[in-house]
Amino acid sequence: MKNETNSTDQGDLSSAEETKSSRTDSNDQSPVCSPSSFIPHPSSFVTPPLRILLWDIDGTLIRSVRAGAFKDYTIPMLEEVFGTAGRLPQMKVSGMTDLQIVGEALKHEGFTHEDIRERIVHLRESYMQAMRKATGNGDQFFEVLPGVREVLQAVNDHPRYQSALVTGNIEPAAYLKMELVGLAEFFPLPGAFGDESHDRRDLPALAADRIRKHLQLDLLPNQFIVIGDTPNDIECAQHFGARALAVGTGRFYSDEALLACNPDAFVSDLSDVNLVMETLAGL
Repeated sequence: MKNETNSTDQGDLSSAEETKSSRTDSNDQSPVCSPSSFIPHPSSFVTPPLRILLWDIDGTLIRSVRAGAFKDYTIPMLEEVFGTAGRLPQMKVSGMTDLQIVGEALKHEGFTHEDIRERIVHLRESYMQAMRKATGNGDQFFEVLPGVREVLQAVNDHPRYQSALVTGNIEPAAYLKMELVGLAEFFPLPGAFGDESHDRRDLPALAADRIRKHLQLDLLPNQFIVIGDTPNDIECAQHFGARALAVGTGRFYSDEALLACNPDAFVSDLSDVNLVMETLAGL
């Protein structure tokens, strides 16, 4: 784990080394300070405060090779657990939690949020069984978006940043996606997931509480940066008091639609690592 040092103490300057100047007269001998003697004590350097990056997954880090491919495993799960997939075959979803998707798909079938919660264990088990079947046939199911791996490596190597997942995916599905594309190593902190709330706005606070306990640090909301590709990502950051970095790589929202939500920063994609790092440095 990377340790964050946030010291505001100013160390004393190291004592100046005195060297004797040549005597110019019998009564004057002035000490001359060597320029190299004015080196600050290491404790005088102040490290920028820690920033926790809360990453969305779909449309931000990765995408399915086929649009709507998540239905390959979500529809069979709903049919097994609830006896119907409801409206899901016709739905276009982005930025929603999995519980919210299930609720919207089934609300006209008479299922309430409480009904869904009562079956959450069965839902998770069936979801993961169907997902492993759909993604385990040897064909590529997900692709990493341009620059993602390089940006994750850059923030992983930087002492100012640590990363966690805050995503609409149920927790085991989120980590399976990261394993399938080889990104799991970049998310050591606990996050928050789509099987915890129907409302995405709840997720940053859940993640923050876990991360504070994990790191044993009293982190402020503005030390968290939500990175995502939908208006819901921006809204959940604003609801919690975090910074929002919008990324224009999603399938459903234009750059203009994202900018209209007033994120703290925007990048069209993550392909320019230096630009992304400069943008993060300003948040």
